[in-house]
Amino acid sequence: MSATTQTGTTDAFSGLLEQVGQLDTDDAATRENSSDVTRDENGLLWLQLGPSKGAASPFAVYPAPSSTASDGPTKPTAYDDLINEASQKYGVPVALIKAVIDTESSFNPSVTSSAGAKGLMQLMDATAQGLGVSDPYDPAQNIDAGVRYLSYQIKRFNGQENMALAAYNAGPGRVQRLGVSTDEQLMAMLDKLPLETQKYITKIQNAREKYTI
Repeated sequence: MSATTQTGTTDAFSGLLEQVGQLDTDDAATRENSSDVTRDENGLLWLQLGPSKGAASPFAVYPAPSSTASDGPTKPTAYDDLINEASQKYGVPVALIKAVIDTESSFNPSVTSSAGAKGLMQLMDATAQGLGVSDPYDPAQNIDAGVRYLSYQIKRFNGQENMALAAYNAGPGRVQRLGVSTDEQLMAMLDKLPLETQKYITKIQNAREKYTI
């Protein structure tokens, strides 16, 4: 990516952060009145990019050098080259990326949710634009942007993957209000999250096992 392109993408993403910074609070308050998280609400979570106090930059890499991104061999998919590249670039384990894609879209690059989330990692239009995606149905663009966003959520919750996944599904504000700081604490209070979120974490765990050799 050229310096000019990178700067333009960063500016666009910064603008998106300013526009949706209040959604963590506002949308979480709306969800408090719901006993479940619908697919539409899950789609809205892609807009919840406003960083919490002390959070790292959305472009920060989790967890560290690319050599730490692998959690062992994984079963092959049609998008391994793109997934491996994004894993190395953003430091997210390959098996986790595959698990998220499997759960979100069943590896269908053309799928659109009822909320308008698109492609393999189910990007909303505003988020896709903010991340520099011109075609959310393009696997290369979708995977790169989706993994970058996932990396940000994991970084936001200090490497606690289940907390990041819960935030991805139910909203960061809802997870933060639990007052937990580790995955173990989260799992002990999982019944306080929407049923859909409880199922989502389990689905990701099962899918991850499926792709880990």
